[in-house]
Amino acid sequence: MKKFEFIVDGPPVSQQTRRRQRLRTWKENVRQEAEKYWLSENKIANGFVMLQVTYFYDSVAMDVDNIVKPIQDAIIGLAYIDDNQVTDILVRKRYLFGKFTMVNMTETLLEGFVHGNQFLHIVVTDAPDQEVIT
Repeated sequence: MKKFEFIVDGPPVSQQTRRRQRLRTWKENVRQEAEKYWLSENKIANGFVMLQVTYFYDSVAMDVDNIVKPIQDAIIGLAYIDDNQVTDILVRKRYLFGKFTMVNMTETLLEGFVHGNQFLHIVVTDAPDQEVIT
């Protein structure tokens, strides 16, 4: 699969939220944003994939373990056929106005910073080698 990346403005909604409508709305928003970045030459992945999510927050950040599942579900049928194809997940949160160094910043990630608000940067790529070395 060709690398697929997109951004979503605003704070994420936790999978654990009691307000189920809020979660449904969040998933719909994630899907709509992903579709804006989906190119016609992109092909849905049929093998294993890796999902990388970086949450650039501006005040209080939620726990990283509650961020992934709604995003993962929202892009089923777009980036991959089923979420059981996701074998590797990397989730980070970074203070939007903190000091950090960006190497090889993509145009998509730059777009997130230009907005000046908290956002999520999401990348789907082929999963690394599945061999486990002990």
